[in-house]
Amino acid sequence: MNQKIVYMDHAATTYTAPEVVEAMIPYFSEYFGNPSSVYAIGELSKSAIDTARKQTAAVLNAEPEEIFFTSGGTEADNWALKGVALANQRKGKHLITTKIEHHAITHSAEWLAEQGFEVTYVGTDEYGMVSPAEIEKAIRPDTILISVMYANNEVGTIQPIAEIGKIAHEHGILFHTDAVQAAGHIPIDVKAENIDLLSLSGHKFYGPKGVGALYIRKGVRIKNFIHGGAQEKKRRAGTENVPGIVGLGAAISRAAAAIPEENARLIRLRTRLTEELLKIPATKLNGHPTQRLPNNVNITFEYIEGESVLLFLNMKGICASTGSACNSASLEPSHVLTCMGVPAGSAHGSIRLTIGERTTDEDVDFVITELTEIVKRLRSMSPLTPEELR
Repeated sequence: MNQKIVYMDHAATTYTAPEVVEAMIPYFSEYFGNPSSVYAIGELSKSAIDTARKQTAAVLNAEPEEIFFTSGGTEADNWALKGVALANQRKGKHLITTKIEHHAITHSAEWLAEQGFEVTYVGTDEYGMVSPAEIEKAIRPDTILISVMYANNEVGTIQPIAEIGKIAHEHGILFHTDAVQAAGHIPIDVKAENIDLLSLSGHKFYGPKGVGALYIRKGVRIKNFIHGGAQEKKRRAGTENVPGIVGLGAAISRAAAAIPEENARLIRLRTRLTEELLKIPATKLNGHPTQRLPNNVNITFEYIEGESVLLFLNMKGICASTGSACNSASLEPSHVLTCMGVPAGSAHGSIRLTIGERTTDEDVDFVITELTEIVKRLRSMSPLTPEELR
């Protein structure tokens, strides 16, 4: 591949950092023992998992025994909702979540509804921000769980998690947050933010794919999601993915240490990218202007299709997306943008650019130049474009 690749889709996945790969390598072939075995190389694997558990807990201000490793964020979300609902259904069968959650949450909620639970979906304002007052208004005597994502995967809006968690606890309700987009990118404190359960995924912060974690506060009643052996303190069966877990621990520790300096750099690049793209006529930023992830730019170009923009960007070696990578095959407008009140036609003209560690000023300038030309070209071909924009 001779063409230069400018990767602007870090919300979909990140590369695995070289030092993370280096930490993982010995556990593929040298220290390959099963962590459940009693001999020395098995103990080495178990010790490595314990270290990763401590690393993950330290970043969240949790206790190591409250961290349970999973196959990724989707499993962690499923476990949190289904496990809590099934374990606490004698207290009530009502859950509260939002209309902008990742499908790992909404589809789990739909499954629970099929099992006889009731789910209330709270909307957002035009910036994709959830109102704590609206969450509180949705609470019923039989509410057992509230689940609100920490930061939205499409538009990057960061939610008032601590305030929502406080409301949940005042009403004696468990609080879960899907922090897949936030963990490793912004500081999180599960104790200060009143969080009972939290989901994260390694490949979002320069760790490997196929490994994640669920934080479960000590004392939370939750059913097991995967049954079999006695791994993960009898909470999550299956021989542990030792290299992946080692990689997750190394990656989240590495990412958290870099947050202050790296986020200042990302915000500078994000601001330049946003300001220049908004100079294109009939263009709008989606999501909260300031309370958003440092690397996220979600923007609508009126009168053209986002998919067409992506195809032209790809020809220039620029990787971007129209929203969630897990739902890229859908022809339906984004449920997140629809909830925010963005008309269907405008939602179809939206793209997401998410920058990362290797993104340079030159990359941003290249994207600005190419995207400006692409929008101009597509509008010149679209019958929807007003004459003054052609």
